[in-house]
Amino acid sequence: MSSARSVELPPLPKETVPEAIQVERPGLTRGAHSRPDLDPETDPRHFPCPQCAADLEYAIGKESLRCLHCGYDHQVEVDLELRIEEQDFAKTLERIEKLRRDGGAAVVGEETVRCEACSAEVSFQGAVTSTDCAYCGQPVQRDRVHTATDRIPVDGVLPFTVDKREAQKRLTRWIKKLWFAPGAFKRSGLRGRFEGTFLPYFSFDSLTFTAYRGQRGDNYTEQVGSGKNRRTVVRTRWTPASGRFQRFFDDVLTLAVRNAELPDVQRLEPWPLEDLKPFRAEYLAGFGARTYDRELAECLPDAKTRMDSALRQEVRRRIGGDQQQITSMDTSFDALTYKHLLLPLWLMSYSFKNKTYQVVINATTGDVFGERPYSALKIALAILAGLAAIAMLIFVVR
Repeated sequence: MSSARSVELPPLPKETVPEAIQVERPGLTRGAHSRPDLDPETDPRHFPCPQCAADLEYAIGKESLRCLHCGYDHQVEVDLELRIEEQDFAKTLERIEKLRRDGGAAVVGEETVRCEACSAEVSFQGAVTSTDCAYCGQPVQRDRVHTATDRIPVDGVLPFTVDKREAQKRLTRWIKKLWFAPGAFKRSGLRGRFEGTFLPYFSFDSLTFTAYRGQRGDNYTEQVGSGKNRRTVVRTRWTPASGRFQRFFDDVLTLAVRNAELPDVQRLEPWPLEDLKPFRAEYLAGFGARTYDRELAECLPDAKTRMDSALRQEVRRRIGGDQQQITSMDTSFDALTYKHLLLPLWLMSYSFKNKTYQVVINATTGDVFGERPYSALKIALAILAGLAAIAMLIFVVR
């Protein structure tokens, strides 16, 4: 989600297990676990129930952790004085660069973590931060990845508000609206397992100053020819146009993982970022999570591209007229700040006629986007019907 304000201003100057068990499930991970009576910073990996020791999971819509085994509830404690603050982009890059020169910056890659339940060693690959132990099935998570000070810590998280049942309803409605979908697909629906996961984003704020030059085109009509050849043509009168303006961009989002193997998650925007919570590991309990593997500086050009697209629309509006030509547009991006966010979605992979598709659902708004099959027969019939309609129209005109 992004918003902007435009104003006219002058420019701004565990042992018995013999070997490690390899687990590779990129993007499909199981949540952050920690005892709720302990500080997540000191024990970030486990959330055992104090009554029965089973795993607690975040209760969607209730701001609490719930034990599905004994029914125990633990309210997530939120510091009402804690605020999600914008972070200085340049200063963060300087800090990360210094850490790397000193050999202290962590790099996401392969890491082995010992399972607390059975002592098996679980190997994490890439940006995966939590998964299930392949030996005993218990959740295992990397230590403090999301809050590590030698990386960029998470500033805010959007908790799940759409539960699995509601996500299924939204998915069913989405299927019914699909054009040219095979009849068998619509009748059978999607058969697969939902996975709840958090993806990392960087959101950028910037005050931009843009100077532009171009041409304004105003259309007018003119009669040409004579007699039977007389006709009206549309011509364009071009006049020079130029100007400058400032525009503030707020929370321009960029996905901070590469090779996510997901549909275009940008189609799930806008996100209700006004509902962001200061990061606590409890919000991740029972869900998957990934950390960023695209660096902050690597994500900025994507955000600038989105800003530039909005600025071009703004320039065309300011030039006015019926047509616009932009000959030059020079933009500076000042007061750059960012936030590191975790945003929730439901993911389902399903198969239809031996082909795999993926669907993603915004777990706060319920918006659905995904891959789907098409019926070649329905498309062909639609084309034939269109051609028949055109032929009939031509016949009638003659």
